[in-house]
Amino acid sequence: MRFGTDPTWFDNPVITDGLPTALWETLAMSIGSALITAVLGVLVGVLLHNSSPGGITPQPTLNRVLGAVVNVGRSLPFLILMIAIIPITRFIAGTTIGWRAMVVPLTVGAVPFFARLVETSLREVSSGKVEAATMMGATRWDVTRKVLLPEALPGIVAGLTTTVIALIGYSAMAGAVGGGGLGATAMSYGYNRFQTDVMIAAVVLLVIVVQLVQVVGDRVARAVDHR
Repeated sequence: MRFGTDPTWFDNPVITDGLPTALWETLAMSIGSALITAVLGVLVGVLLHNSSPGGITPQPTLNRVLGAVVNVGRSLPFLILMIAIIPITRFIAGTTIGWRAMVVPLTVGAVPFFARLVETSLREVSSGKVEAATMMGATRWDVTRKVLLPEALPGIVAGLTTTVIALIGYSAMAGAVGGGGLGATAMSYGYNRFQTDVMIAAVVLLVIVVQLVQVVGDRVARAVDHR
């Protein structure tokens, strides 16, 4: 195999026709699961923080139970998690194959990870600001909405960026076992059929996507940081 102007590189139908479709599937499953993860992860992260002993609504029992569930979700390797929740995936998506079905395990695997990052960002908010808002008569909901979340927003955005990059990696793994996307293309053609050019092209696309996500995430984090 040669590169540069060699027509065999550009005339490969898998690269010219298959990779754009695979890239779209990877982006679709990653973005779809990222959006759901952003909402659920923030909710779980806020609940973890606020119910902790140092939170604004301490509830030790709830915190321990929720923390245990989150820890179990974080400890399971994604491949095992994906297989374990096949019945749930089939119930929600109606199938276990294709990028739409993969949104379910991707979300289930990412929410605990992102929730801990949200909790960590909330812990870094100055307790003095929380106390000042409370002394001024702010309710617990107001403290969460107007103090904790705005102050922790740069960290939350940075955590979401890390989570999205992890989701892209997970999507490639999911693609290798029936989820479609770049992972499926790289496995089917690059590995099983020894088409090295397809493998290299898939890897290059993944690297470009990850770099773009990181750049955008860093800029958004800086833009929302008003400290």
